[in-house]
Amino acid sequence: MVDILAQAAPMFADKGLLALGAGLGAGLICIGSAKGIGHLAGQAMEGIARQPEAGGRIGTNMIIAAALIEGFTFFALLICFQLGGKF
Repeated sequence: MVDILAQAAPMFADKGLLALGAGLGAGLICIGSAKGIGHLAGQAMEGIARQPEAGGRIGTNMIIAAALIEGFTFFALLICFQLGGKF
């Protein structure tokens, strides 16, 4: 049993870096999108505080921009998970 595990270990040794890279990529994507959406929402709230009458337009534009950021995030995560699944 030990011989089988010892023979299998070198076969998968180089695939660990692939999984590590995909995991790090997914984490960086999530951190970047969270920072972007947080910055977007903060600036939108500041704009609404300065001009309350423009709140509807600012809110609509904020939702559209957040949806675009989320769409890019899901696409990038899909690429990372596909790369990680190649092992």
